[in-house]
Amino acid sequence: MTSHVIKILVLCAFSAVVAAMWTPFLTNFLYKHKLWRKKARRTTIDNKPAKVFHKLHKLREVSTPRMGGLLIWVTTLFVAFLFAFLNKIFDHSVFEKLDFLSRSQTWLPLGMLAAASLLGLADDVFQVIGKGKYTAGGIRFTRRFLIVLLIGLAGAWWFYSKLGWNAIHIPGNGDFIIGLWYLPLFVVTVIACWAGGIIDGVDGLSGGIFGIMFGAFGIIAFANMQYDLAAFCGVLSGATMAFLWFNIPPARFYMGETGTIGLTATLAVVAFLTNSIMVLPIIAGLLVIEVGSVLIQLFSKRVFGKKIFLCTPIHHHFEAKGWAPEKVTMRFWLIGLILAVIGVAIRLLG
Repeated sequence: MTSHVIKILVLCAFSAVVAAMWTPFLTNFLYKHKLWRKKARRTTIDNKPAKVFHKLHKLREVSTPRMGGLLIWVTTLFVAFLFAFLNKIFDHSVFEKLDFLSRSQTWLPLGMLAAASLLGLADDVFQVIGKGKYTAGGIRFTRRFLIVLLIGLAGAWWFYSKLGWNAIHIPGNGDFIIGLWYLPLFVVTVIACWAGGIIDGVDGLSGGIFGIMFGAFGIIAFANMQYDLAAFCGVLSGATMAFLWFNIPPARFYMGETGTIGLTATLAVVAFLTNSIMVLPIIAGLLVIEVGSVLIQLFSKRVFGKKIFLCTPIHHHFEAKGWAPEKVTMRFWLIGLILAVIGVAIRLLG
């Protein structure tokens, strides 16, 4: 047990150090090539003027680079394959204990992280060059949705056909077999988590929240004796914390779609791998709140012709009310931490 704890902590710290070490190179590249939006967004998701949002973020959007999420997923993949490679070369060494690449626990989340992050990277590239028809540029929403759908279907097929999963765990009651319904449940969860990527909107906000969520699932994985998966969550959290160091106000760069799409899709996979889908809405409660605020706003505008929030997602509402970005970020971190603790406690009832 102690050796597994040491493994996870060492990998987490190593990931953070590696990410911090190559951040200057990433930063220089992003600023050298001016990889930020060339024009700030002026419309909302329903193509209405985004006056409040534009007033709050018009300067930062066109001067702060995107694609900071590269720091997280590239570091995670590098650390995973580095120790797997070293373990192959040096038999029966310390690298064997640090190798966390395994078919049953980490192949799928690593594959999901890479595939979804590459989709996000493509969208970020389109945004910085101003191509596409989505607000200030980017891949069309319907196309992104279809690609995320395909990624979700591939993951669902792997779980059901390759890993043989067909049940969900209900805390305090045990496993409940749902058969083929497992496939659409997985796809819907991936899409719902992807929608939660809108939390990336205030300096430091998304980095802290994702770090907390993956830390929570790392604890659950450890309790399930899924030590490789717990190590994966540790590595991802370590890289995210390094990202956060450079993303706290004023942010050196934004996470971008390459971070949010990759992390949200991976979050869904980790929730299923730890059999914790029932507590995902709690641990990822802030993502639910963020998406809910947008849906409520759209419904109110469509049906009643007026807004409920000054600006959505809801973190922008508090900015518009006069809260400093740091205040929004830190209070959301605290809420996210409390929700994560509650979610982990409920999951461990089982």
